[in-house]
Amino acid sequence: MSDFQLHTPETQAGLRRPFVAVAVVMRRERIDNRWQPWRWSLSEIIPHENDFGHAPRQLLSDNQEERWLYPGFKVELFSDDAEGYELNLSTQQPCFWVVWRMEEEPAITSECIAVPQTVTLSYHDAGRWLDAQESVEQVPAPLEVLLWMQAFVDQHYVLDVKRRKRPESFKSLQDRFGNPARVSTVKSGGPHHG
Repeated sequence: MSDFQLHTPETQAGLRRPFVAVAVVMRRERIDNRWQPWRWSLSEIIPHENDFGHAPRQLLSDNQEERWLYPGFKVELFSDDAEGYELNLSTQQPCFWVVWRMEEEPAITSECIAVPQTVTLSYHDAGRWLDAQESVEQVPAPLEVLLWMQAFVDQHYVLDVKRRKRPESFKSLQDRFGNPARVSTVKSGGPHHG
């Protein structure tokens, strides 16, 4: 296998955003469970090669496991998500995240299999998918991808210094028409006791 081909606008005229082309390898393994004899999981992310084509294909099949190759994923870096890449880089194990789903009807083979939907390096994207109850798994990203991503973060990430929000109790009161409201502790109307 070759190294990851890292594409950047600086090295390729007309390119809108940096990307790396990858292929996803999914694994189906036999487990000791009478209700569910197989379990799907993400096996690895490898550099995409043109020889892979664009269709999924089975790499291995025996009584204990299957491996499927899904080529042609483009992992792009977006400048407005530089914080998501920075958060990924700041973890103990920076990684690729893959969202995958089981087919509802068999389309690739005679049985329903796991199909990757998207691949990202963004911590934010992964968090949103997890919040949406998607199947999200991760594999470590290689050093060459991390260095490429770090260069992008260095160029695009700006630390957002949060302004301290003024407590609501310090804001001036307004009536329903937007005019300053007056507050008084003196009772108005009614009998006064003195």
